[in-house]
Amino acid sequence: MTDRDRPEPEVFLRQAAQEGRGRLKIFLGAAPGVGKTHEMLSEGAARKRSGVDVVIGVVETHGRAETEALAQPLETLLRRRVDYQGRSLDEMDLDALLERRPALALVDELAHTNAPGSRHPKRYQDVEELLAAGIDVYSTLNIQHVESLNDVVASFTRVRVRETVPDSVLEQAEIEVVDIPPDELIERLRDGKVYLPEEATRALAHFFSKSNLSALRELALRRAAQAVDAQMLDHLRANALGGTWAGGERILIAVSELPGAEELVRAAKRIADSVHAPWAAIHVETPRTRQLGPADHRRIADCLALATRLGATVASVPARSVVAGIKTYAADSRATQIVVGKSARSRWFELRHGSVVDRLVRETPGVAVHVLPMERAATPPSRPMRGSWGRRSGYAWTALMVAGVTAVASGLFHVLDLGNVALLYLLPVMAAASLFGLRTGLFAGLASSLAYNFFFLPPTGTLTVNNPENIVSIFVLLAVAVVTSQLTSRVRAQADLATASARTNAALAGYLRQLTALADPQDVGKAACLEIARLFDARVVLLESTAAGLAVQASSAPGDRLETMELAAAQWVLDRGEPAGRGTGTLAASDWQFQPLRAGDRVLAVLGIARDDNRDPVRSDQLPLLASLLDQTSLALERLRLEGQMRDVDAVRERDRLRAALLSSVSHDLRTPLTSVLAAAGELRRRIDDPLLETVESEALRLNRFVANLLDMARVEAGAIRLRLEPVDLTDAVGAAVHDARRSLEQHDIVLEVPPTFPLVEADPQLFHHILLNLLDNAGRYADPGSPITVRAERRHDGLSLSVIDEGPGLPPGREPEMFETFRRLEGSDRSAGGTGLGLAIVKGFAEAMGMTVAAANREDRPGARFSIHVPERLLVRGSDQGLEE
Repeated sequence: MTDRDRPEPEVFLRQAAQEGRGRLKIFLGAAPGVGKTHEMLSEGAARKRSGVDVVIGVVETHGRAETEALAQPLETLLRRRVDYQGRSLDEMDLDALLERRPALALVDELAHTNAPGSRHPKRYQDVEELLAAGIDVYSTLNIQHVESLNDVVASFTRVRVRETVPDSVLEQAEIEVVDIPPDELIERLRDGKVYLPEEATRALAHFFSKSNLSALRELALRRAAQAVDAQMLDHLRANALGGTWAGGERILIAVSELPGAEELVRAAKRIADSVHAPWAAIHVETPRTRQLGPADHRRIADCLALATRLGATVASVPARSVVAGIKTYAADSRATQIVVGKSARSRWFELRHGSVVDRLVRETPGVAVHVLPMERAATPPSRPMRGSWGRRSGYAWTALMVAGVTAVASGLFHVLDLGNVALLYLLPVMAAASLFGLRTGLFAGLASSLAYNFFFLPPTGTLTVNNPENIVSIFVLLAVAVVTSQLTSRVRAQADLATASARTNAALAGYLRQLTALADPQDVGKAACLEIARLFDARVVLLESTAAGLAVQASSAPGDRLETMELAAAQWVLDRGEPAGRGTGTLAASDWQFQPLRAGDRVLAVLGIARDDNRDPVRSDQLPLLASLLDQTSLALERLRLEGQMRDVDAVRERDRLRAALLSSVSHDLRTPLTSVLAAAGELRRRIDDPLLETVESEALRLNRFVANLLDMARVEAGAIRLRLEPVDLTDAVGAAVHDARRSLEQHDIVLEVPPTFPLVEADPQLFHHILLNLLDNAGRYADPGSPITVRAERRHDGLSLSVIDEGPGLPPGREPEMFETFRRLEGSDRSAGGTGLGLAIVKGFAEAMGMTVAAANREDRPGARFSIHVPERLLVRGSDQGLEE
């Protein structure tokens, strides 16, 4: 049984990972209104009639009577109520669905974003948890919500969809396309079956144009076809089925070192685009590849780099011949079309080596072979490197072996006949071919024939042969020697390829073990530089972005420095995520080649490679090894980065938990004795008229305010604020706050500029009062004594602004946003003395909880500070204003 006759283990591993999990089916549509929810409910009802336990987790009917009628017979779980910014939102109750544990759950709108406070931010993550629990799920999705197609859809609809689903979710799902023609969907819109009439009119003029719907429909059908093709290939690999199974086109192009290969790559790209097919570009490494010169290797690397930029999958395939390599890769990838070039070869060359094109056409039935002519190069290809005829030492050892066999045969000639002597001469032929190569083996065959003739065939001592039978023996010996040399050389070449592959795999495995044991990014960078430098015999540097710019973080040789051109090339790689430098198509004048270390869409670092002998840093046959090393290094760096972030997050969580617990505990422990002190002070003041009692009561009230701030801050950080929104009159709210803050404002005149004609504000009265109280208390404590404090309300185009303005030294320029941080008191300002640093942080927390924003700034007309609350337009009660001030 060959490798292709066995099922692929990777497929079995993926299937094993799905054991015990539920199955996901997605009803995919081109746009809203095509009937995805209708189809999902219809199929769910059919499954229920067949005895399956079906439950609706969440379905959006959008008021459509037909959809509501389909959902009516099915069990529907109650939704979970979530309070967010004063509004009540309904979300799918994931815990109730898991507890109910039906066989099939219907979950509408897979791309939906859950309300803040939910266990998962996205609904598809809820679905993942249901699948992990062994529950089958039916869901719906529009094609514009697929992550990889987001930019494509935005390019022609001019609408950027924010809610997306990763492609990996679709790759694990069964997809059913719900499709109707664009004209029919437009008719449904006009009939009000999708949106309300006024919304439908706007939709038809923009997103739901016929051209947009046609393009979206094509994308949906194409994406579904890709999913079906991928599932079919998995099935074929799992069952070791042969054939191309051309349900979809798959293009394969083979590139060589000959001039014109880049034009071949571009032609393959055009063919792939014309049939909307994935494509791959390969270079077949044969024993002949080792004889290529530097220019040939550079040409191959350029072709593979071009194919990568054009979107191809790139690979180097070791094989004994070009045809064998192409056939193997085509069978593994189920290619349906092969693109090769036909170079100008002499008739003698084709007689000796055969035609790759002719063999491919004969030996790949069922596969279309595109043969494109390659123009004759203006300059001849580079000659093979010296040494293709073998080393001189090899010929010397071969001559010694032939001489040795001759000596042994001469000693045994009295017991051996001529036929056995001829067989002895096959020993140096096989040894020379296996140790030194084909041409040395052919030399051994010729030398053995001459020695056999000279020393053993009568008349001996001459090359003359009297007996015609001996002439036949010489030619048979020579022919056997040539064939044996060919076979031995071929076995040696295959062994060399296997050894190189094993060496590569061992290097990757060893490097991976080394990276796994490292826990510091600096150590990973150093290990990467040393290992890549060892494998490629080159100098290697690793650069990362710092506050001062791109800098070398590790290198294989201490003291490596990059010039301006090299740094520019490295910065280009960091910005674009594509290779640059020597051997690439960008900034090729540099002595270094730079490769990105990527993690998803992010470039973590840049790796630079250079050689001291002025050759290209990486040959074409080394590109797969380099790509694997870079991928492993990127994964290691990303793993350490994520581990560091998780440690930081855990530390912050623990710190916040301890701080919240401390604040809550201290504030509760202080509130009880403070209440007793205030009650006793009040009772004593009624009995005794002593100024000291007023001081005691005043300071106790001040301490009580600090305790209240501690409790409020704990509520803000714990997210335990419960809003009770209602219309609030600004005039009444400001007046009440000024009255309650009168002790802090005793030394200041209060100027109120809040017109009574302003609209009411939808807010929590208690929290809004607390905000104003803290702002007034802050201004009263830090403004210059005797200066006025102004409370001013201003109507703006996007809402309303309420400001508390004082006169004093003001705030340090550029540090205004820091005023709202917890326990922050800025030195060198009027906010550096007294206080706990909690009042303004509480203002920010309460305001954001109600959907407002806060800001701090210095006054422009005179010294002083201005603290503002911005109330957005949506929080203003409509119809409550009696005119806007200009």
